[in-house]
Amino acid sequence: MTESSNFQPSRRRIPFTIDGQPFTTDDLSQRASALLRLADLDPAIFDLGELVGKEHPQTKRFADDELVNIVKDARFVSIRQSAPVA
Repeated sequence: MTESSNFQPSRRRIPFTIDGQPFTTDDLSQRASALLRLADLDPAIFDLGELVGKEHPQTKRFADDELVNIVKDARFVSIRQSAPVA
């Protein structure tokens, strides 16, 4: 066996945030529910949103089973589905 047959290309780690917390991944397509769980959030209570744009970002909301493409420095936020009214 030659050294070149053991070669495995390294996968780049892509940085992103969820609610300002830093994370990295080499899996560039994940379900929204998996990203919420990564941030210790319950997908039954929270939805995932992505802040799109710099100066006046808009929030793109994802369904739990929706595949999310993660790009370098993506900014995700948790969105509470509902809250009791006092």
